[in-house]
Amino acid sequence: MICDSCGQEGSYVHESTRAYGTGDRLVVIENVPIISCRNCGIDLLSAETLHHLDDLRAYLRSNHADEASVRPVKVADYQTEVPSSSRDTIELDSVG
Repeated sequence: MICDSCGQEGSYVHESTRAYGTGDRLVVIENVPIISCRNCGIDLLSAETLHHLDDLRAYLRSNHADEASVRPVKVADYQTEVPSSSRDTIELDSVG
């Protein structure tokens, strides 16, 4: 696939998780298609993806989102102090 930014062959589509907003307005959306370039390193979202993300964010922030589409998520502030004893017990699978 040709990169829209650098014009070289090497773009590919992969899925990622994106977070938008903070606090009570935080919305996490999984499986977002991202266009990345192996050459210039840019990550792009298509216009179609951006429009769909806008619709999803509005839907999830409304009172109309059903329980099946909403689930709790752990959120930590980067500045949070982590007790040294817990550093030894963190499993890599549980972090990602």
